[in-house]
Order: sequence, then structure tokens, then C-alpha cells
Amino acid sequence: MVSLLGSRDELLRVIEGAFKADIHVRGNEITVTGSPDESGTVVRLFEELVEVLNNGGELTPDAVERSIAMLRMTSDRPAEVLSLDILSSRGRTIRPKTVNQKRYVDAIDQHTIVFGIGPAGTGKTYLAMAKAVRALQEKRVNRIILTRPAVEAGERLGFLPGTLYEKIDPYLRPLYDALHDMVDPDSIPKLMAAGTIEVAPLAYMRGRSQPVGTGVLTPDGWRPIGELEVGDLVIGSNGEPTPVIGVYPQGEQKIYRLYSQDGASVLASEDHLWTVRTRDDGGRGKPWRVLQTKEMIGDLRTAHYRKWELPLLSAPVCFPERDVPMDPYALGLLIGDGCVTGKTTPSFASNDPELVEAIEHALPGVRARLKGGPDYVLNRVRQPGDRVTLANPITDVMRRLGLAGCGSATKFVPELYLRNTPEVRLAVLQGLLDADGGPVAQQGRSCRIQYTTVSPRLRDDVVFLVQSLGGVVYWRTRPAKGRKPGMASGRPVRHRHDAYVLDIRLPEGVEPFRLSRKAEIYRGFGGGRPMRFVDRIEPRGTAECVCIQVAAEDSLYVTEDFLLTHNTLNDAFIILDEAQNSSAEQMKMFLTRLGFNSKIVVTGDVTQVDLPSGTTSGLRVVQEILDGIPDIHFSRLTSSDVVRHKLVSEIVDAYGRYDAQQAPAAAGAAKPIQQRSRRR
Repeated sequence: MVSLLGSRDELLRVIEGAFKADIHVRGNEITVTGSPDESGTVVRLFEELVEVLNNGGELTPDAVERSIAMLRMTSDRPAEVLSLDILSSRGRTIRPKTVNQKRYVDAIDQHTIVFGIGPAGTGKTYLAMAKAVRALQEKRVNRIILTRPAVEAGERLGFLPGTLYEKIDPYLRPLYDALHDMVDPDSIPKLMAAGTIEVAPLAYMRGRSQPVGTGVLTPDGWRPIGELEVGDLVIGSNGEPTPVIGVYPQGEQKIYRLYSQDGASVLASEDHLWTVRTRDDGGRGKPWRVLQTKEMIGDLRTAHYRKWELPLLSAPVCFPERDVPMDPYALGLLIGDGCVTGKTTPSFASNDPELVEAIEHALPGVRARLKGGPDYVLNRVRQPGDRVTLANPITDVMRRLGLAGCGSATKFVPELYLRNTPEVRLAVLQGLLDADGGPVAQQGRSCRIQYTTVSPRLRDDVVFLVQSLGGVVYWRTRPAKGRKPGMASGRPVRHRHDAYVLDIRLPEGVEPFRLSRKAEIYRGFGGGRPMRFVDRIEPRGTAECVCIQVAAEDSLYVTEDFLLTHNTLNDAFIILDEAQNSSAEQMKMFLTRLGFNSKIVVTGDVTQVDLPSGTTSGLRVVQEILDGIPDIHFSRLTSSDVVRHKLVSEIVDAYGRYDAQQAPAAAGAAKPIQQRSRRR
């Protein structure tokens, strides 16, 4: 009864003052006398207050007044509103205090993007923060991102004294204060250092970017990221084209180069996002994580091995189909063991009759004639009526492809074959490996593939073929200088070119060999699973950067050396506070950063815009643009939802009445000016 009626009956006096009914308390019994409507409302009020207490709630004069208002003005039950637990932390429970606050909290649960619009003191940010911390505790998200515009400094914080954090601290202090109410203060620095909680001004949140010259793979080949526009297609992690849905210039950014252990590398900003996982994550079936570049610096090793695994293509890259003048497998064999000078009849050297038969089968109109030893001359099969002057079909094609006259150190795979369907690329690779490659089998281990060439360009082309099929290549140089000479016809022959030895791993289902003896060894030992790990991250100064967003489900796209990366925010709870001080462009940038399994809450008060004159508030514009879109909700709170001092609610109402009175006067003052201008 003390909890219900309050210390010294203060809660009882609030109820008596609100109703025209007599309320008598004797022991544990309360008697209400009055009109049926009044007495019925009082009875329902006491029933609701008792239920609040039974649910662990605490009654205050303010809570009782709000309960009375709910019973008189809405159909909502006070017990359902005041007993809804959002977050319990540090000995206190955070609950909504008004009907609109409960509807706001429910909307956050039910929608992906929620706008909380209302005057100061209505709990917009505080409740959103509580929902974010709850989602993090329940592992429904991996990180919390809190941001707000630093409009007072025009987001030009460089002129302020101190470090970046000292400069932005005044604008983010309300977010820090709310965070300290809900999370153990000692754990906050650790969570922020790990990137689990990120607090930054809106302008600095965009910095997940790459230098404008960084290559991004498209269906038409590599293009600088700075040249991409919305609607352009890039290659996603599944090898399929995916459209660019956002391009955001970032200005000058601090840059790092990330290297993987196979030698692949790419430039990215310190805030750029990477999908990674540890060996333990993979073994336990845990999902991939999303980390920033700077979060991995200094944390690249666990015991004696590399810590962070990078994803690979889940399927070969699908370039558009293009007609080719020669069978791709035959081309691979000829690049590997063929001789096409353009001055003599093409030839092919092999001790495998199976490959000679394959050449003849793949090249109609060509016959392989044994010249001696492993050498075969590839003659054109003459037809009745042919003229002697007809060119050899192989020579003709090689001239068109630019391969005629290429020696062992200058051979390459023509671009027409490199950027073609997976079937064409695999056939070329199989021809090269059947000619100059082979399986390397070790007892108790899966089989890798080794390929050697003295052509730097052919080395790079083979790397492209393997990586575009979802594989991994390690290569090393074997210098010509100092190597023991080889033997030819019993005579020593010095090496004239450095040799490049490539160790290849291909994904399951991609067969590297057609030659039977090699294919049997490879299948017998199994190909294993190609893997990539972050090896090192090195600073590279600063550069002009840009950020893109793609429509792929996992937000990944292929960048240089077929490394997969992305710029959106997956598995995150993101809160934009004081959104009325963001421009329309900033609002669009922020909303389009939404990733999968993420949630966005935008809060603000459109009556307190501090933007420079002539700048439209993004929060005002967005209501017209997005209203009615499914899974986007606008929650509007009023002065009756203010949970601060009572005077705050009265001040908000007073300003509202003043603005309403001034609007007609302002319109009337503008009319004579327009009339005078018409007379002139």
C-alpha cells in the first residue's frame, strides 16, 4: 500500500486532485465514491497501478499523472506501457513512460528504419540507445554506431585545438552520457577499441573508402573506383555483376596497403571495411565478422599463424561470352609447348600422344606430323582445289591474336580469352597446365598444382585465370643468374631468363587437368580448399578517396588482385542523433549505408534546425521522400511525451503557440511587398 499510495500519501493526493470522486483508504481496502464514469476510471487506474507494481515497476507522481492521461485520452493500458522492460543495467530498468514512447520502441522492433521526430526531452535518443545496447547484448548485431552532425563547427573541426577526439567531444557528449548510463564505464574503452561501439560525427562516418585510382572489377574489365557512377555494374563475390547504388567522394584520407599471404594487395582507408574470420570462427560455424582496416593493425597473428582469413569468390567470375578464333584448350597447349614464329610451319613438342591427339581434335583441318623425338609439325590438311599459297590456319589465328613470333619469355594469354566465360578461361588454364604444369602430391596432404614460365606477362595472366576461377596463387622467382645450366643434346645450356614458379590452389569442382596421368594424381590426393589470410598492413600516406555501395546481398565487390571488400554496415545498430542538422545530401548518404541485418534509428527535432541559412534540413525533406515505403516508420512525439522537468513541456507548448501566432503575421507582412513590386 505504501508503494501504491506513495510516501505520506503523495500519490493518493495526485489521484484525488485529478478526479471528482471521494477516495477512502482503510487498511488494505480502497473505497471510491462518485459518478459511474469517474469512479470506474479511478478503479481501473488502481488496477493498472497494482499491475505495474506486480511487474516490478516503480510509481512516481509523474508516472501516476501519465497513467491518468492514458486512461482518459487513449485506449492503451498504462500497465502495458510502464511495464515494458527495454534494458536492465546497473541496477535500474529503462522503460517507456508514455504511449508514444512505447509505440516508438515497438516500431524499432518491427521496422528496419525508424525516424523519431519530436521536441527535446521526449527520450528519442535515450530509448534508441537502450534498444541498441539490448540488441548487442543479445548478439542480434555485432556493433553499435552512434553519430550526429557537428553543425556548430560546420564539420570543419581542424581549426579547433586538440586531437580529433577532443575536437568532436562536445558534439558527441550526449551520446557518451547515455552510453555510460547503460554500459559498464570500464568496458566502454575496450568496446570502442575493438570497434564494437563507434562514436563519430556524421562527416567522419563516411570514411570507409579506397583511393580513386584503385581498380574494381567490372564485366568490361578493371576500372578505377573513382570513375564509377551509380548504375554501373561491378563483380560481386558470387562472380555475378551487381549494380553500384551509391558513390560518395571522401576527400583526402589516410591510406594503408593490405597484403594477403599469397602476395595480393590493395589500398584502402583506415576505416575501410573487411569481411574476415578466424580459424576458430570457421571451425565453430560462426559467421564472418566485419572489421575496419585500423582494427586489424597490430592484431594479425595468433600464436604462430595468421589470424584473419579473407573470403574468396564463391563462384567463377562471369564475364560476357565472346567468340574466339581458336579452341581455348588448344590455345593453352600451343602457348605452353608450341612454336609459332610466323616464318615457319607451327610445331608442338610433347611426349604425351594424348596431347597430340587433343591438338588434332581441337583444331579441325590441322594434322600433327612427327618430325623427330617429341617434336610434331602442325600441317594444314589440304583439300581438293586448295591453292598452295593458303596460310596455315594456326599461323593466321596467332597473327590476329598477336602471338605470332612470341618466344618463351614474351608469351601471353590474349585478352579475348582472359575476359571470357568461365568455361573458356578454364580450358585455357587446363591447356597451359597440361603442357607446362603438374600436380605436386605429398603423403597425408592435399594436392597443389605447380606451373613454371619465364614470361612475366604469362605469369600474370595465369594468376588472373586462377584468381578469376576462385583460386589462390603463390609465386616466386628463380633467378637465371647462378643457376646450374641445363642439358640439350648432351651440351650445357645456360639459362637466359628468370623463371617464375607458381603454386596454385583451385576450389573444389574446378578440374585443372585434362591429361589423364596428371588428372588421376590430382583426383587421388584431392585439391583441398584455397584460403587467403591477411599478412600485413602498411601505411601509405594519404590520397583522394571515394566510397561506393553495391546492391549485392553480402555487400562485397571484387577489387585489385580479386580481393573482396565492401563499404556498407552489416549487422549493425546505427543511430543518427540531431538529424535536423544534417543536409539532404548527408541524409541520403547516411541512409544508403544500410547493410544487411542492420537497423537504423534517426532522431531529431525539426523546430530546432541550426543549419546555415539556405540549407534545407535532411530530416524535413526525408519525410516527403520516404513516407509510405514499407519497413520505414515515422514516430512522432509531442510535448506530452517530454520526460524531463514539467516546465520543459510547458516551454515547448509556449513556443508552439508563439510560432503559430507569428506565421500569419509574417505572411501578411510579405504580401504588401509583393504588391509594391507588381506596381513597379
